[in-house]
Amino acid sequence: MSKLKCLVAILGWIIAAYPAFADDREKVIGIWKLVSQEIEIQATGQKEPVFGRSPTGYAIFTAEGRVMFVLTGEGRKPPQTVEDRADLLNSMAAYTGMYRLEGDKWITKVDVAWNPEWVGTEQTRFFKLDGDRLQVTSTWRIMPNWADKGMQRSLLVFEKTK
Repeated sequence: MSKLKCLVAILGWIIAAYPAFADDREKVIGIWKLVSQEIEIQATGQKEPVFGRSPTGYAIFTAEGRVMFVLTGEGRKPPQTVEDRADLLNSMAAYTGMYRLEGDKWITKVDVAWNPEWVGTEQTRFFKLDGDRLQVTSTWRIMPNWADKGMQRSLLVFEKTK
């Protein structure tokens, strides 16, 4: 195939696909409240609500391309000791960065995070929009909060706020 025909084919595909990406981007912009969160452990297929049955949190997607997440486990209490303070770190996840959509996933270039290991990384999440529900699945990875569980992925559900 000639270079010109190849370029025309690629441009045609991009033009045809762009409205879907633009539509998803418009639908994802806003404030989303966490409804549920659990992890799936790759070795066993077991699912665990590691933040408890009633975790709290929000995801905020801006039109300018920034996303922010704050997720916390249920039952968090003010710390009484240094050890309590350290334990609180494992009952939360928070990060922000610029995001881009690529089909059924978004990629966040993290610039601030509760865990410094994430700063400068790209975090990929797969998503599905179902009305006012946003279902999110992370890639398989070792999550810093539960490294002892091995490879795992997060399964989250958010509901768009009004």
